[in-house]
Amino acid sequence: MSLDLPLIWAGIIATAVLLYVLLDGFDLGIGILFPFAADPRERDVMMESIAPVWDGNETWLVLGGGGLFAAFPFAYAALMPALYLPIILMLLALILRGVAFEFRHHGRVRGKAFWTAAFAGGSLAAALAQGLVLGGFIQGVKLQGQAFAGGPFDWLTPYSLLVAVGVVAGYTLLGAGWLIWRTEGALQVRARRWGWIAAAATAALLAAVSLATLVVHPRIAARWGFEGGAFDFAALLPLTPIPLLGLIGLAVTVWGLRRGHGRALIGAYLVFLSGYVGLAVGFFPNIVPYDMDFREAANADNALGLMLGGVAILLPAIVGYTVWVYWLFRGKVGAHAGYH
Repeated sequence: MSLDLPLIWAGIIATAVLLYVLLDGFDLGIGILFPFAADPRERDVMMESIAPVWDGNETWLVLGGGGLFAAFPFAYAALMPALYLPIILMLLALILRGVAFEFRHHGRVRGKAFWTAAFAGGSLAAALAQGLVLGGFIQGVKLQGQAFAGGPFDWLTPYSLLVAVGVVAGYTLLGAGWLIWRTEGALQVRARRWGWIAAAATAALLAAVSLATLVVHPRIAARWGFEGGAFDFAALLPLTPIPLLGLIGLAVTVWGLRRGHGRALIGAYLVFLSGYVGLAVGFFPNIVPYDMDFREAANADNALGLMLGGVAILLPAIVGYTVWVYWLFRGKVGAHAGYH
């Protein structure tokens, strides 16, 4: 029995993207929350809480993007021209916030203020760009054969802007949840307040994006039992665990915010997982919505098999190192903490 290599690689890339969103999402959220901190020392604590892990979190973006290029070159060739501008914006913003993260600790008073603004601005820009990429991806890519046949601004629509704002709200919720778990005192109290606002915004925007998706994209609506103004309960019933997971996530988030513990972050993760699985249900098996499936886009089996051998060695090392770092730096970060 031979391995279904395209399906395995689709699973690897989907998992890498999900892990990137969940892990880098909270440190982007902390950057978005930066301007609302009480003083520079509070911002220092916020940065120190993510200092051991933020760069490792971005490993999953490299794996997802590199894996797409290597395993599904036809999908990469179609998606990149369609989304060049928001992807370039995202990469520039991530570079800016990475430089700002390091330079902020070494700048003088005026320089530190500049790098503080750069870190916050880069985080917000990266989150917005990722939302625009996601919105442009969901609304579909115009293809002629296997080549992109649309315009450079096809991704820029009211729908993609709505998705971008939703991603910013969701990342802000992740950032607040991380701070509730990892900090204490006045900063934790402030993070709980931020978390309430972000949770309300995330819930409202998730509902708005879900409804807009059903209205704007009839193919996704048909998958969920809404077609031609008719409702098919039999088609929807097997999918009800997905929105139910999102509701459970919101409930856990509210519980964590009320009690002031790390369950708020776990609840936010469940909300993101629900949204991610819901989107996957909407366009799978298409890897370029909605006219190229993952098998059409896949590389040759011998290439996929060779790369899988490398990933079988590399992936456990990445996972093991990530788990070890999170475990090693699992405690609270107080005002006494330092970053060098």
